[in-house]
Amino acid sequence: MGKNRFGVAVAVAFLALIHVSVSIPFVMIHGISAECSDKTNSNFPRLLTNLSGSHGFCLEIGNGKSDSWLMPLSKQAEILCDKVKNIEELRQGYNIVARSQGNLIARGLIEFCDNGPKVYNYISLAGPHAGISSVPWCGKGIWCVEADKLIEKDIYTEYVQDHLAPSGYIKIPTAITKYLQSSKYLPKLNNEIPNQRNATYKDRFTSLQNLVLVKFQNDTVIVPNDSSWFGFYSDGANQPLLSAQQTKLYTEDWIGLKTLDVAGKVKFVSVPGGHLRMATSDIVKYVVPYLQNQPSSIQRLNREKKETLRH
Repeated sequence: MGKNRFGVAVAVAFLALIHVSVSIPFVMIHGISAECSDKTNSNFPRLLTNLSGSHGFCLEIGNGKSDSWLMPLSKQAEILCDKVKNIEELRQGYNIVARSQGNLIARGLIEFCDNGPKVYNYISLAGPHAGISSVPWCGKGIWCVEADKLIEKDIYTEYVQDHLAPSGYIKIPTAITKYLQSSKYLPKLNNEIPNQRNATYKDRFTSLQNLVLVKFQNDTVIVPNDSSWFGFYSDGANQPLLSAQQTKLYTEDWIGLKTLDVAGKVKFVSVPGGHLRMATSDIVKYVVPYLQNQPSSIQRLNREKKETLRH
């Protein structure tokens, strides 16, 4: 009997060791005016890999900087969907870390990507999930000349929607009817259009194991910065600013945010600093744990081991 117990204990310990040694990979999706090859976005996945022990890499779309401005988000999400389905390492599932505008593409992967690999944990850094009320500053670059021309036009025209990525999530509180009728991306992503809500999008979003929403307290790029937590202005006015829990998206559970929150799977994180300026200590505290092996799985193995030894 003693030998049997010893053999079972060794087997369970070996299985636990295998589990610990195999980690879920992660992908990073950069924001607007950025590309995977720039210093920030090439260093960040390496930092996360070093801190978590999980393999990760940045996923690029087309020409990076220019396409992040001029390619519609629906097309960007479609391109990434095809990419993740063809990456062998991701076929058993993966985690996502997304920055700024990249979060809307990340959510497109989760909600729109048919037959895509499972997304386990999703860490959102400064994501404009409920929209932004003004166009972000483009900066310098040849593509910015074209972007500025588009910005000068009506943001909800079909031409602008098809040629300016941020137009897909600009939500002018005093033009909600026009936004719902003409914006081609965010209303679909957030299941906002009455009589057109898609249960599949909600089911896929609520399948996440963890949703980490990081808001930067001094963020002046995401306006309002509570959009990083799905908070936004009330329809028809620039005031008051509603918390996520006060919005209809949450109370009527259009995409399953409330379902995830009630289940304890949403982490509303607030960190000091401007847009995407995150201290390494905060990265270690709020990001790294969700890129490592699932604590719940390890705890379950330990419980099973104890039960086996007890018998």
